[in-house]
Amino acid sequence: MAGGSTPMMQQYFALKEQAGDCLLFYRMGDFFELFFDDAKTAAAVLDIALTSRGENNGEPVPMCGVPVHAADSYLARLIRAGCRVAIAEQVETPAEAKARGGSKALVAREIVRFVTAGTLTEDALLESRRANVLAALAPLRDAVGIAAIDISTGEMTLESVGAQAVAAALSRIGPAEVVVPEGFDDAPDGSIARPRNAFAADAGEARLKSLHGVATLDAFGAFDRAHLAAAGGLIAYLDHVGRGSLPLVLPPRLRDAGGHLAMDEATRASLEVTVTSGGTRKGSLIDCIDRCLTGAGARLLAEDLSAPLADAGAIRERLAAVQWLHADALLREDLRRALRSLPDLGRALGRIVAGRGGPRDLGQLRDGLNEARALHETLAGTDGLPALVARLLPRLAGHGALVELLTRALVPAPPTERGSGGFIAEGYDAALDELRVIARNGRRAIAALEAKYRADTGIASLKIKHNGVLGYFVEVAARHADALMAPESGFTHRQTMKDAVRFNALALHEEASRIAEAGGRALVAEDAHFEELVAAAVAAREAIAATAQALARIDVTASQAERAAEGGWTLPDVREDTVLDVRGGRHPVVEAALAAGGERFVANDCTLSPADRLWLIGGPNMGGKSTFLRQNALIVLLAQAGGFVPADSARIGVVDRLFSRVGASDNLARGRSTFMVEMVETAAILSQASERSFVILDEVGRGTSTYDGLALAWAVAEAVHENLRCRCLFATHYHELSRLAESCEALSLHHARAREWKGDLVLLHELADGPADRSYGLAVARLAGLPKPVIARARTILDKLEKGRAQTGGLGAGLGDLPLFAAAAEAAEEACDTLRETLRDLDVDALSPREALDLLYTLKREADA
Repeated sequence: MAGGSTPMMQQYFALKEQAGDCLLFYRMGDFFELFFDDAKTAAAVLDIALTSRGENNGEPVPMCGVPVHAADSYLARLIRAGCRVAIAEQVETPAEAKARGGSKALVAREIVRFVTAGTLTEDALLESRRANVLAALAPLRDAVGIAAIDISTGEMTLESVGAQAVAAALSRIGPAEVVVPEGFDDAPDGSIARPRNAFAADAGEARLKSLHGVATLDAFGAFDRAHLAAAGGLIAYLDHVGRGSLPLVLPPRLRDAGGHLAMDEATRASLEVTVTSGGTRKGSLIDCIDRCLTGAGARLLAEDLSAPLADAGAIRERLAAVQWLHADALLREDLRRALRSLPDLGRALGRIVAGRGGPRDLGQLRDGLNEARALHETLAGTDGLPALVARLLPRLAGHGALVELLTRALVPAPPTERGSGGFIAEGYDAALDELRVIARNGRRAIAALEAKYRADTGIASLKIKHNGVLGYFVEVAARHADALMAPESGFTHRQTMKDAVRFNALALHEEASRIAEAGGRALVAEDAHFEELVAAAVAAREAIAATAQALARIDVTASQAERAAEGGWTLPDVREDTVLDVRGGRHPVVEAALAAGGERFVANDCTLSPADRLWLIGGPNMGGKSTFLRQNALIVLLAQAGGFVPADSARIGVVDRLFSRVGASDNLARGRSTFMVEMVETAAILSQASERSFVILDEVGRGTSTYDGLALAWAVAEAVHENLRCRCLFATHYHELSRLAESCEALSLHHARAREWKGDLVLLHELADGPADRSYGLAVARLAGLPKPVIARARTILDKLEKGRAQTGGLGAGLGDLPLFAAAAEAAEEACDTLRETLRDLDVDALSPREALDLLYTLKREADA
């Protein structure tokens, strides 16, 4: 309306103010409508038509909409695009609005929920094999508290880390959304800022106690103020987005950082544990080894790989369970057959507790708990259960009463929605059954009435129809309408259409009323039963969640055993020492890729010990150095996650921290070049690694000049050997580093083998003892397709450099231990001496301008030679 806003727009603006930076889904009948900039954004993301509706203050109102019944698919696309959405629902019917405020009263609407990346529960919005985690950070003076929850299952963890370790923790957790207090300077990009008072430790403690109905949190763990502050901020945000309705939140678990293998963000990216460098799951480590049959199992496996154990006893317990199923193929297949039919219990429970569940979710609880009971019976009758499985066994049983209730109450295949009824089984409620009989009989009576009306009127085409507006009515073709218009006919005119006329009749009205009343009462009865069944499930939520977690662990164990049998992998011997002895080790992802193409992976040994803990590895590019480095890191990771490893044998002393500085990339958005990134990652290793760590380093120093790079590589290798004293694989092209073997007693030399045959480079992908006999850089460049003239020129330059180095192999200016530096220093000194002599003998005053210019050109040519 020109000159001002309509009442509907005024209502919209009030709701939009509450929605803040979220897109507002404004319910209008069967559509969610978006207006103004929200409409423009949504239309672009969803690729739907942008229209306009009337005017506001004299300007057309941009508008687009999505159907309510298909809203989930549109929400999923908006969330993936980084949007957040506020859902404004109609909270009264038009009839209620009319009764409240007259015929022109606007239907009341309220924001009932915020849909954000970290608060999804619907199947259509989630990936079944990936956790969807919301995290909250609470920075205190000496630590940062981190609370993380997957609200689709309610699993919550608390931890406390130093400020410098936040990035590594978030890279492990992989949150879809991060919540921080306002004013937090080091907040991750894209974080949601919330009021600081929501992150008060005292308030967090009170929220946890109230949520779980306890007077003390001692039973859950010894939480410090950082833990409680983060928990408070997380729960306050959940309360905000749910508009006062909290999702499933299980008792929090305290994460002990010392119990897990630590990896920083760069190491995870380098090893491509759960995603590749391109951001996809396909081609990652988990994609290569995941044989889980349930979404919950796949999510738990991802957690195991993201946070491997660092306690030898706990690792061996997992390995014993995998070995048990690996050795018994028949039992493994029986378990996997049962797991294949399991619903996602945890997520079904999460939807029910959050108030977003339907009859199908209750049916999934029934079927999943029933299958868990069957698994319990199978495993209970098995001899020699490993300790881990024996501990899980009680969690699979104990739901008999709930399963029996849900089995009696629900039809075998309940519908997704509850609004249309039909999900309560016959025989569960006699009164409901009677109402259904009335409805069925009524429909038969309607059919009998139709036959009677046809006979009475002689109109064979007469039909009794039904729609949502008129209910039941009699319809005849327009040419027969006059016969029913007469008052004595017993029919009352209702509606005239183009080719038909509709009528009512007293008997039809009475029968329709009986059907409507019975149907309405039946829906009310089913709805009441639904609430009763939901209450029963919610009362058992912690026990059901424990069953879901146990099933997931069994699935992971069977998956690890299946993958080991499939690939011929071996049980690692996990120890308390600092040995890493891998015989016939292979890279799992590369091996699988080669096997798909019919090729064989070349296995290699790696034997690190206190007496030989640093391997310096040379050889050509593409010779397999980086693969060798990564495969040993992955073997450590797989073993400590509790799985078999791709090797003939493996003895692994537990690693506390794993570091990988392999490959290079820039981070220009943060002002870091490739070399800067390399140095930052190397600095993190030198400051954080311990004697129990495992480090892989590739081409340290290559991002700068030859002299600087060699100096840095030399110094880093010495620091790893002398200060860190950890197990380390160090790949390099600097031949000069082989001199380190003379002074570093725990350093040994190795190389990736290669041969040139008839001018072609043959890469053998085998590791051999001793230094590389030469560099194959020019041969690799030729393989890469560099033009022949460029290769020839490079060979000429290389010959000159090598001759110069051979002739000046003595001491340099203060760099006698580094012959390459000595050659450069002596060459530079000779050039300086020549220049001094030339300038000393020069009579400057006798030079003409032309002669002076010629002399400068001569000196320049000599300097360039």
